[in-house]
Amino acid sequence: MRDQLLFSYGTLRQPEVQQALFGRPLEGAADAMTGWRTRMIEVTDADVIAKSGTRFHPLVERSEAPGDKVEGMAFEVTQAELLSADAYEVDYQRLEVDLLSGRKAWFYGAKS
Repeated sequence: MRDQLLFSYGTLRQPEVQQALFGRPLEGAADAMTGWRTRMIEVTDADVIAKSGTRFHPLVERSEAPGDKVEGMAFEVTQAELLSADAYEVDYQRLEVDLLSGRKAWFYGAKS
């Protein structure tokens, strides 16, 4: 059952990453995180680089600037797929956020 919502602003939106992690393209809708902005980080995990095709990935951080938001996709996933995403997102931690649409979703942000 696809009972989890996963918000992606980065490589989890790529069809090749979805196929490698979940064995299928994900279904979802455009959404946004308000009060956040992105910056780029360099990942070093060879498996993540191979799946995504790049060593530079976006990372979100809180923003105090009015109007800042991070746009992306809210995907419906299973609990098992969420655990697969956890294993892929080695440089991030899974957090929960209220999206612009009013829905709650998991996303990957900076490790604390």
